[in-house]
Amino acid sequence: MSLSTRKDHYARGVPLFNQRVEVGSFSLDSEHKFIHDKSQMRYYVEPDQVPNFDLRDGYNDRYVKRDENFKKGLTHVLHWILANKSNLKKRPSSSLASDVDFVTSRGRLTKVLTTPYENLSSWLLAVTKFQGILYINEVETEAARIARNNRTETHEENIYWGYKFEQYICSDTIDGSPDSSGVVNSNEAFYTVVQTSLKDHRLLFSAEVDCRDKANTSDPPACYIELKTAKNILSNNQRGKFRRFKLLLWWAQSVLVGVPRIVAGFRNDDGVVESVKTFEVNNIPKLAETEVNCWKPNICMNFCCDFLSFVKREVIEDDPRVVYLFSKDPCSDVTYTVHKDSSYSFLPDWYVNEMI
Repeated sequence: MSLSTRKDHYARGVPLFNQRVEVGSFSLDSEHKFIHDKSQMRYYVEPDQVPNFDLRDGYNDRYVKRDENFKKGLTHVLHWILANKSNLKKRPSSSLASDVDFVTSRGRLTKVLTTPYENLSSWLLAVTKFQGILYINEVETEAARIARNNRTETHEENIYWGYKFEQYICSDTIDGSPDSSGVVNSNEAFYTVVQTSLKDHRLLFSAEVDCRDKANTSDPPACYIELKTAKNILSNNQRGKFRRFKLLLWWAQSVLVGVPRIVAGFRNDDGVVESVKTFEVNNIPKLAETEVNCWKPNICMNFCCDFLSFVKREVIEDDPRVVYLFSKDPCSDVTYTVHKDSSYSFLPDWYVNEMI
């Protein structure tokens, strides 16, 4: 069985995507460990009109980089589920299946959502059914592993620049000011846990939050802001690529969680942010549609919806030791294979035993 990735198959009306509701949150500490609190929440501080942020500052002497060889999988959201098990709706079997069809993370859903326009990319998503719930985890492809292990120093520094930009415009307290002189530790993070439904698919997933808008009194996630960096756009060709590729990813990440605003720092080749621009997420598709052969949100949403239906239909065996491995190769449809007691298994014993 396979699922087509052809865009024309999904050119229909947008499926109902319900309001995203934050049902919880958690933090990751300086060692990337789960903490059931809001200690890593940060607050947005409006920057100067001409910010002149040096994103290179601290890269060589004030940077603690997370170990990317350690794949966390769904570990942190599973910890959150156990910490909140008594507050979640459940059947007598102690499953979440009365209220949730899928448990995953925003990153996995983003890959699915953008698939119709990422023809040259590949991904592997492992799915396990346990107590009626479908858990979706990502498996690093061989191509991605090779690319990660062969990053140039310039690429590594560009990753740091994103974290550094956040340090320039975020404070640790609601009344505080940013402090760019401190250490950038990419282990630390704050996560929201969101519940929603896409058509008839009920979703529970985690997503990293960059900061909260202290001037926005709305309930989360509507008060959150996504922070991004990008190169200065100096030509029509660069603007076209930005709208066709970068804005697709930005839109997908934010719309999934219900984050209404993206604040982007535009930098020169030396890593200096020269301007900051705000994007309203709901207006991003209008910017994109001005480009020839650009992406369309209904096609993304319909593919995601159909993929979840495909998973529901094909993943039959309810066993934490069984993994259905869904794969998408460049310019190909989505297919799957089934594995038992394999290296793809990802639900840990401590979670399974506690949920039984």
